[in-house]
Amino acid sequence: MPDSSPLPDRISRLKEAIAGVVGARHLVTDPADLAPHLADQRGLYTGRTPFLVRPGSSAEVAEVVRLCAEARVPVVPQGGNTGLCGGATPDQSGAELLLCLGRLNRIRALDADNFTITVEAGCILSDVQRAAAEADRLFPLSLGAEGSCQIGGNLATNAGGVQVLRYGNARDLTLGLEVVLPDGQRWDGLRGLRKDNTGYDLKHLFIGAEGSLGVITAAVLKLYARPREVVTALLALPDPAAAVQVLGRARRATGEAVTSFELMPRIGLEMAVTHVEGCTDPLAQAHPWYALIELYGGQEQGQLGQALEAMLAEAFEAGLVSDAAIAQNAQQAAAFWRLREGLVEAQKHEGGSIKHDVSVPVSKVPDFIAAAAAEAQRRLPGIRPVPFGHVGDGNIHFNLSQPPGMDRQAFLALWGEMSTAVHDIVAGFDGSFSAEHGVGRLKVEEAVRLKPAVEIEMMRRVKRAFDPHGLMNPGKVVTPEA
Repeated sequence: MPDSSPLPDRISRLKEAIAGVVGARHLVTDPADLAPHLADQRGLYTGRTPFLVRPGSSAEVAEVVRLCAEARVPVVPQGGNTGLCGGATPDQSGAELLLCLGRLNRIRALDADNFTITVEAGCILSDVQRAAAEADRLFPLSLGAEGSCQIGGNLATNAGGVQVLRYGNARDLTLGLEVVLPDGQRWDGLRGLRKDNTGYDLKHLFIGAEGSLGVITAAVLKLYARPREVVTALLALPDPAAAVQVLGRARRATGEAVTSFELMPRIGLEMAVTHVEGCTDPLAQAHPWYALIELYGGQEQGQLGQALEAMLAEAFEAGLVSDAAIAQNAQQAAAFWRLREGLVEAQKHEGGSIKHDVSVPVSKVPDFIAAAAAEAQRRLPGIRPVPFGHVGDGNIHFNLSQPPGMDRQAFLALWGEMSTAVHDIVAGFDGSFSAEHGVGRLKVEEAVRLKPAVEIEMMRRVKRAFDPHGLMNPGKVVTPEA
């Protein structure tokens, strides 16, 4: 029977019951210890919680969720808290319990012959990468927060990163899941099968659902052959249209060996060189645009490097590439990647930044960038567009830095207006207003505004079916009909 007593009484009894499950030392109530968990990565949201619980096994997660369901207390799952849309932050009511999964950090199995690894949700992404490498395998999910983000959060948000072009999003790297449902039942779907045509593929309901349908506690992930040859190059380009053409040429010339193709504008590179230690301009002259390309191959004889050089020579003759630097060793390759990573960090030093994580078909990337930049500059003369990102899969981080000298808060107050304008342009190019960061709390209203009504209703039906009392990460991804 659900508990219908006053909320403070329910929370008090719930706390005592959960302490009996996980141990009192794994309940956190001290304000200083709670503080890092109550704000999102960007500082857009802060919340409150009666307490934070750290279960140590999937069985403990199941019992905690069951107790919360019985007490009608909402649950907010949280991994590494590196998300960018407020999806793991409780609200201000103080009624939502924080469920942190960091203690579920075991690698349960690695089957090298089946090219799979079974990991718990609290495993740090870089630790999964390392375990795969030690078995002479590759786990290709790679993103800036990989040293602190957790696999459960990666799956809950369907994380992308820099190698989606070749290996796909987190969804594409997942074969099976273990999930605790909103009523506390545990579904064991940890199957390492690449073919299993026995009905609905239930795991895909939970990947990208941001904990709104249940709590992912473990996963079977795909591994790949470790590359024997890695070729990294920084290309100078006249415009984004040339980038799309060069990408197509590179894919054809190397037999789809391109793993990453990252677009960077000159303004972003200048920001990185100015503000971020270790960032230097590798080319003799300034160019309007740059692309960072990386290729993986299975041999060590240098064929990929030769194929890339031949392709670049042809692209140079066609006016698509103005200059290029091919990394001669791992240190030079790391320096190129440092520029790409530093571009993100450097924007913080340039004042306010209004950020967009959008995607359009690869062929439409150049026109989208031109249209969105023109509209932003029309609305606010002096604004500085910094579009960059994974042009190989059509995902552009269309960020807008404030005009020099403008008040930061006054600029950030324009976030809603600018985002509406950018997202409308994205929709006109048949794109998505959230490519890899998810919906969280930040984009719930945009989802209702931009997604077809029938699609929102289907999502609501799924939410009601799994979570009829609205206790799993409420207010995120999709909200009940007003």
